[in-house]
Amino acid sequence: MNRREFVATTAASALAAASPALARSPGAQMSPTPPVARKIPVVIEQLGRTRTDDYQWMKDDNWQAVLRDPTLIKADVKAHLEAENAYREAMLASTLPLQATMFEEMKGRIKEDDSSVPSPDGPWEYFTEYRTGDQHPRYMRVERQGTWIVDGQMVTKNFIVAPTPELLLDCNLLAEGKAYSEVSAVEHSPDHTLFAYAEDAQGSEVHQIYTRDLATGEVLPDPIQSATGNFTFSPCSCWIFWTNRDDNGRPDKIFRRPSRGGETTLVYEEADDGMFMGVERTSDDAFIVISIQNQETSEARYISGQRPTNLPVVLAEREVAVRYDVDHWQDRWVIRTNADDAIDFKIVQTPTERPARASWEDLVPHAPGRFIEGVAVVKSFLARQERADANTKIVIRSRAGDEHEIAVDEPAYALSLAGASEFETTTMRYGYNSPSTPTSTYDYDLATRERTLRKVQEVPSGHDPADYVVERLNAPATDGTLVPVTVLRRRSTPVDGSAPLLLYGYGSYGIPMSASFSTGRLSLVDRGWLYAIAHIRGGSDRGWGWFLDGRKFKKKNTFTDFTAAADQLISGDYARAGNIVAQGGSAGGLLMGAVTNMRPELWAGVIGQVPFVDVINTMSDVSLPLTPPEWPEWGNPIEDVEAYDYIASYSPYDNVEARAYPAILATGGLSDPRVTYWEPEKWVARLRPATTSGKPVLLKINMEAGHGGASGRFDYLKEVAHDYAFAVWAIQRGWEAA
Repeated sequence: MNRREFVATTAASALAAASPALARSPGAQMSPTPPVARKIPVVIEQLGRTRTDDYQWMKDDNWQAVLRDPTLIKADVKAHLEAENAYREAMLASTLPLQATMFEEMKGRIKEDDSSVPSPDGPWEYFTEYRTGDQHPRYMRVERQGTWIVDGQMVTKNFIVAPTPELLLDCNLLAEGKAYSEVSAVEHSPDHTLFAYAEDAQGSEVHQIYTRDLATGEVLPDPIQSATGNFTFSPCSCWIFWTNRDDNGRPDKIFRRPSRGGETTLVYEEADDGMFMGVERTSDDAFIVISIQNQETSEARYISGQRPTNLPVVLAEREVAVRYDVDHWQDRWVIRTNADDAIDFKIVQTPTERPARASWEDLVPHAPGRFIEGVAVVKSFLARQERADANTKIVIRSRAGDEHEIAVDEPAYALSLAGASEFETTTMRYGYNSPSTPTSTYDYDLATRERTLRKVQEVPSGHDPADYVVERLNAPATDGTLVPVTVLRRRSTPVDGSAPLLLYGYGSYGIPMSASFSTGRLSLVDRGWLYAIAHIRGGSDRGWGWFLDGRKFKKKNTFTDFTAAADQLISGDYARAGNIVAQGGSAGGLLMGAVTNMRPELWAGVIGQVPFVDVINTMSDVSLPLTPPEWPEWGNPIEDVEAYDYIASYSPYDNVEARAYPAILATGGLSDPRVTYWEPEKWVARLRPATTSGKPVLLKINMEAGHGGASGRFDYLKEVAHDYAFAVWAIQRGWEAA
């Protein structure tokens, strides 16, 4: 039997098990049979170390082409993935009614005919809307009423009859006939005559950028190909700039061409394939800025908005471990940076004509423990968003230097600064929510300090925040550091250890896990579950130092913080060991793999969504999209022995051993460029024969999507319902009846 025949036989076995007619023999009931992945040992020698990978064959050698066209995947790999999907479907067949019920609940909490609060920009207000049944948004605009400022002049316009909104793009029509369609970015030209959008039509994050003439409705010919999705118009609306995506899925060049089509010009090419890139206009439209950065170093280059065909100029030379991002505030550059050991960042300013670091002057000095997350400017005000102790606040500063803050007195919440769509305004927008409270959107007058409630998120099926309790705990980590944990439960759910609990975590790249509102979680919480978020190191929940203490050679703090959160929940009678389901995605999937190896007894089930679990192999493969850019985050195991040994000591795939593992669900997407499909596939293949618990190890690969899963808003909810149904099934040991 050759290899292809073996895989085909395995697939047929799993498919038969998935069919009720074939899964039973007379007088007996057969359990679904899991696929058995063949082993082809590959010995890898690296830096004097040796490792053996039995499942390297699952990586398609032609993966770059597969990302752009999934039909090109090798037949044996496809057959194995389909067999895994069939086995999981058979094992979870009993959860189908629960999945359907949860989906309807989640759908019932979404206002189907909904729209965003319009964002004013000159003579128009722009917004998105959904009609009943729509999977995707419709981008709209409507003529603006009232008074606003253009170039220092007051403009007033009133209508006797309310103007009719204009459709700019219907993403539902764009998605027709496609298994996947995601519009990742849209932008109207500053003169309001053009509307551009970037579509990813396979989930690989390789985009085409289209431009529509708003006078004729015509989509202009010759769309931009192979883009990251990032683009911007020049202030004069004459040119469009965009970021190219190379064959290995990395941003490598910035291009420019006339907005209505024409000859393409290379603007900038980055020599370091470890850098990410993007291009945008400054808030005052004075400059076009190219941002170049990795996890620890950054650089900006700028082009005059009045002379957009000029070559870009370096704002401040890149320095290893110095990060900065810039905006322009009429007569000066405003820069958020960690320079001069400002671990939690500070804001500096410098004259327009002297942007180099030697001229930087503190505007908002560094304050340890107060992490400055972002800055937004309008003509007379600057706003910044700060984070401390896993909560946020917004601080407003006038040109004269006066400051006041927008803060909320609750134990756990999310306050998010949205800024403004135009520069000559005194109004900015922000949102507020908490785990129990739907989002409220406010317009805030920076001069008068008056706020106007523009929208409250509606939950059509009904929701009363008073029915829920939000608590903030602190879990002592192994080194004594206190790790914040946010807990959501119904007020009627007892805190005596009897309720099942889902514990969510991420802990990488400095990305915080906000204590925010999610309608999907209520399908667990309303069934008597507790939902907890562990604000672990590796994120920035307690400042940028919180991130630095959970990266590279301190990465294991992320994992032990998460298990410490579980231990605290157990000691506080919020849960008990073996009655917790852990969940995390992407780098949070690495967390899931690590804590499953470290403390398997804690979990009834583990959900690793698009899990980054094959760390040593991935970070040793320079062809993969994220490998060189992420060496600052994880270390470089190709050149650094210490990095190799440290990564190898926790890499989930490499540390699978004979253990009593919990029930595991790993998910992935065939077109995923961030965590390639073979990572969860290989992890499952190694886990299944290793586990001694008899609990199932399941794999779900979306054959028509990438990192973010399904693109439609309802299709996505089906994936959430699937994962939550698995959580219930794991607690109830549903496989015993499969």
